[in-house]
Amino acid sequence: MIDHAKVIDDINELLDSSERDRDQMERTLTDGYAHALSLEAERWRVQKKLRALAATIERGDLARKSKEMAELAHRIEQKDGELTGLRELLTRLRNEYSETLAKSR
Repeated sequence: MIDHAKVIDDINELLDSSERDRDQMERTLTDGYAHALSLEAERWRVQKKLRALAATIERGDLARKSKEMAELAHRIEQKDGELTGLRELLTRLRNEYSETLAKSR
């Protein structure tokens, strides 16, 4: 599992740096995109669990199921927020990388 905070820190460190190491940018972009895919997969798993739970809501224990559904919805919102922030940073880093490539030609 990729550490979300580390990926964000690595991207921010590169964006804040005046030095542009293409290899480091490529590795960080790759790690960032891999992490985005991991977050999307986790969000998909939580959504699937939420749908399965919602399908059983009529079979009793409404209070417990409602609480669990609220927790799952919160996890989905959290993953959405993480993905949005990560994608914004990846876009900025990809643009910086493209500029670095253009300057080296």
